[in-house]
Amino acid sequence: MQKNKPDPKRWAALALLCAAQFIVILDTSIIGVALPAMQTDLGFSASGLSWIFNAYVIAFGGLLLLGGRLGDLLGARRIFASGFVILTAASLLAGLAQNQEMLLAGRALQGVGAALIAPSALTIVMRLFGHDGAELGKAFGFWGAAAAAGGSAGVFLGGVITEWMTWPWTFLVNVPLGLLVLTLIPAVLRKSPRSNGAVDWFGAISVTGALVSLVYAIVTIESAGLGSPQILTLLGISVALFVVFLIVQFVRREPLLPLAIFKAPNLAAGNLVMALLGAAWIPLWFFLNLYLQQILGLSALASGFALLPMTATIMIVMVGFSGKLIGRLGVKPNLVLGLLLMGGALLMFGNLPLDGSFAVNVLPASLLAAFGMALAYIPTTMTGMAGAKPEETGLASGLINTTYQIGSAIGLAVMVALSTFGSGQGQTAEGMLAGFQVAFLGAGATAGLAALAALMFVGSTGPQKEVPVG
Repeated sequence: MQKNKPDPKRWAALALLCAAQFIVILDTSIIGVALPAMQTDLGFSASGLSWIFNAYVIAFGGLLLLGGRLGDLLGARRIFASGFVILTAASLLAGLAQNQEMLLAGRALQGVGAALIAPSALTIVMRLFGHDGAELGKAFGFWGAAAAAGGSAGVFLGGVITEWMTWPWTFLVNVPLGLLVLTLIPAVLRKSPRSNGAVDWFGAISVTGALVSLVYAIVTIESAGLGSPQILTLLGISVALFVVFLIVQFVRREPLLPLAIFKAPNLAAGNLVMALLGAAWIPLWFFLNLYLQQILGLSALASGFALLPMTATIMIVMVGFSGKLIGRLGVKPNLVLGLLLMGGALLMFGNLPLDGSFAVNVLPASLLAAFGMALAYIPTTMTGMAGAKPEETGLASGLINTTYQIGSAIGLAVMVALSTFGSGQGQTAEGMLAGFQVAFLGAGATAGLAALAALMFVGSTGPQKEVPVG
């Protein structure tokens, strides 16, 4: 598509892409409230129950790079549609599951579909709006708001479905949504350009194996122990596969991840900041939900309602103000300010009292955190993608999504470990609160580290009317 000939259907296309982003993020959060019902019906053990989350995260995080590369080679629209075919079928499989194996297979396949959808959708957004920096900023505002809405809607809908329906509907709700998206794709999305080349399957297998081993090790640290032979073996396998992957990328003529992509301005810095952003933000949501339910005594449904002001703030700021602020101040100031505000909010959460109230102790800090996330997320995404060549936007989007997922997994695992240490293994309200406070402070330190990394490594672009995309 020529830069001087923007797609007349680009806003309708953006609406469809935002719906896709909403569904992908929804899948990561909607099942949380329904887990006890799944455990009762299918006989999961306490440790086995966690794999309903882990199966999705491992497949999603491990295959994002491959999904981005396939989008570049085969066309982003084709991979986007293929991802929705897989996601819709997998949701039906999980919703009809009669045993544990069937449910976990469905969740893993949902992760495969999401790994194809996420990078290809982001690539299409960049190509639709890359001709105009102001439009790109506005488009990213809607994109980020869709992600925030998906996260909160998942918590809220999970509570509604669990209370008034049955747990399979947490999966089956995706089936009509997926079919609707597939029906609309030919009408609003143009065929995407393809790049010449071949898929580096050996590189894809090695890096996916490395990421899967790493995520598997991270999510099992709590049960197996940090120094256990299982964890050390998994980490050793991950490191070995990463080394093999890097060697392959050096010697192959058409690698999965051309290392020269890191020469793009700010790309490496953007991915570093994105990993740290995920490592701070996901623990914030996780432990805030636990505080609301386990300390303040809110129901799952009430907890979902309590988180809605955060979502509304993120959506309003991203859609209404982020693009204007980026245009006026530049990417870097918004990024650093957002991370500092998030860090400040986490420090406030680190002092939550045992007899706290939502209005006094939770709402102000949660709104501050939401404002910080809204300021930081879009500039971080732009930083990680803006310097990539047009034929590498799929790869860049896969990379920025991968760093967020892996950063989130590592951050949550570390904060859970800190929480366990801080609680002294106590299950009293006082012990749990002490653990939550330590986790919040750890996430706050991570947000501060992200702000420092942005300040040191992200090049200053200043106020700008156009965001370069290639």
